[in-house]
Amino acid sequence: MTTAMGTPYTGAAPTAASLAGTGFTSGQPQGADGTINLPDGPRPVDQLPARAAETTAQNPWPVSVLSQKFYGAVDRWPSAWVTGQITQINTRRAGSAYLTLRDDVEDIAMEVNGFGRFAQAASEFVQGDRVVIHGKPNLWMKRTSLSLRGDTILRVGAGGSLKAMFDELRQRLKGEGLFDADHKLPLPEFPKTIGLICAPQARAEGDVITNVNLRWPAVTFKVVHVHVQGEQCPTDVVQAIQQLDADPAVDVIIVARGGGSFEDLMGFSDERVVRTAYACTTPLISAIGHEGDWMLLDLVADLRASTPTDAAKRVVPDVFEQSQLIEGAIDRMRLRMRSRVENEIRLVEGYANRPSLTQPHTMLEPHQRFIDDSLQRLDIGLRRIVDDAQLTIEKTHASLTALSPQSTLNRGYAVVQSADGHVVDNAGAINVGDNITVTLKRGVITAITTSTNE
Repeated sequence: MTTAMGTPYTGAAPTAASLAGTGFTSGQPQGADGTINLPDGPRPVDQLPARAAETTAQNPWPVSVLSQKFYGAVDRWPSAWVTGQITQINTRRAGSAYLTLRDDVEDIAMEVNGFGRFAQAASEFVQGDRVVIHGKPNLWMKRTSLSLRGDTILRVGAGGSLKAMFDELRQRLKGEGLFDADHKLPLPEFPKTIGLICAPQARAEGDVITNVNLRWPAVTFKVVHVHVQGEQCPTDVVQAIQQLDADPAVDVIIVARGGGSFEDLMGFSDERVVRTAYACTTPLISAIGHEGDWMLLDLVADLRASTPTDAAKRVVPDVFEQSQLIEGAIDRMRLRMRSRVENEIRLVEGYANRPSLTQPHTMLEPHQRFIDDSLQRLDIGLRRIVDDAQLTIEKTHASLTALSPQSTLNRGYAVVQSADGHVVDNAGAINVGDNITVTLKRGVITAITTSTNE
């Protein structure tokens, strides 16, 4: 419960005596449980109290009326010039700009919005710029929220701008190669011990530990508490990184912090912090602020996570996903082994069902056919040779028979030979009284020459 001025009410429940003079009377209608009975639906404006002092429990103002009263009061406030640092800025909407302006000294911020020329001018500014804005207080009645409707925005000299110093340091360290991708270390796939650097009792610590344990319960933590803003922040973070980097049990380091203004997060852009992270031999994850917050530690870290929760999700695998991967791999192994065994069984069965094993004599059939064919070809070849030789003999015999002297004798001729066996083909070669031999078709005649006639 709060009072009209916004101060928390901590007293006891109001009684009839305590409500005296406040508009409440003991005679007003109340329920059995002490509640106030009000008519249903809106009441006419002329029946509502004109002033706050005239409101009662039985005749209160609706929230919309009080919001209108606030709006009318704020609308009478004069315009003013204010200065501060931009911690958030959004000019993506066409023709509009929304800023969060933070005081340079106190931890106080206010919302600033504007349209048209103001939005166009605001688009040239970024988070961390110090500015001077002229505007008029404005109340958004729907939420009864107070803001400054800006019409002019000017830049404060760059010499005191944190953003300018941030950019200068970033360019210098980038030129030295501290942000090069080839220097970044790969994260361990299954870390056993995680070093966590965060503020004591910070929400970031709970987010990281809870989400890591949900994903991979086997992990242990070594937590180092540090200041995450202010002058002590860089020194504490440097010492924490060096401490965890020197611990051989730590597999990966997470530097985590929740969201905050650009100025609050500047400790993580300190040159000492950046150089210590660069020299770190243990993989380091930066999880500073929200997704839109970028510190120099994010650029030098081996991995930049948008939030501490995101760091927890990326530093360890999901045990359920790994279990599914293992189960899937086992199923594939079993399937391949079963397929391999079935293929071998089919191969063995194919061998066993071959005719060469069921009827071994069939293996000889091709060879027997080859031998039979060879014998047949050999027989045919030999017969042809014999026939050719017989034909040749017959031809030769016919030729010999045709040329033989016996053939001549068979035709009735005779061969006359002298006593010395020479064939007599001239009568002059034989003298009277010489013995001659006459060979006929059948038989031989021996005779004595009685006369010759040439």
